[in-house]
Amino acid sequence: MQYRIIGETMPAVEVLFEAAGEGMYTQSGGMAWMTEGIEMTTNTKGGFMRGLGRVMAGESLFMATYRAQRPKALIAFASTVAGRVLPVNVGVNGGLICQKGAFLCAQETVDLKITFTKKFSAGLFGGEGFILQDLSGKGMAFLEIDGDMVEKNLGPGEVLKVDTGNVVAFERTVSYEIETVKGLGNIFFGGEGLFLTRLTGPGRVVLQTQNIAEFAGRIARFIPSSK
Repeated sequence: MQYRIIGETMPAVEVLFEAAGEGMYTQSGGMAWMTEGIEMTTNTKGGFMRGLGRVMAGESLFMATYRAQRPKALIAFASTVAGRVLPVNVGVNGGLICQKGAFLCAQETVDLKITFTKKFSAGLFGGEGFILQDLSGKGMAFLEIDGDMVEKNLGPGEVLKVDTGNVVAFERTVSYEIETVKGLGNIFFGGEGLFLTRLTGPGRVVLQTQNIAEFAGRIARFIPSSK
């Protein structure tokens, strides 16, 4: 397969299948357009329990697989909010851990499953959920970035504290936990929430400048409520 990222404000990845039998999968509703010669199948991909795990991680119970029936068939998967689409070669550096909602699509040779933070309490109270997405196997996957992308390469023992909603993905060598904001004044009047994500190197970290949950909360303030 070949691919190209198109668009700037609301980008998409356009995939050209070079041979019949090549396929991509995405969460239900992720496809934007396609040419003739592509067959779609829908299933839980890995069984009901794995599908249920994806629901807990912010994805769909069912995944849609699109397989080329002839060479040179083309399909596109579009992002849901303004930002970027990040191509990831999953076989490099042993895979990637992603925040929920980051997955857009991937080749069938890429495995998507849930994983847990080491501290159950961290995810339970951390706002973004203790369930993350684990990308493994080989092949290309594509992630959604909300807003602009920022990359950090942490050295051994180097710590980066991030608002949880601004984390996109990180390498397996990076440890991940949630810590509480210190100080009652900061908690009640700081406006930054109760928790921060603590990432400890070594390894690569991908961040996004927009926190979609916070953005949605601000929009909600302007929606009239019925009384």
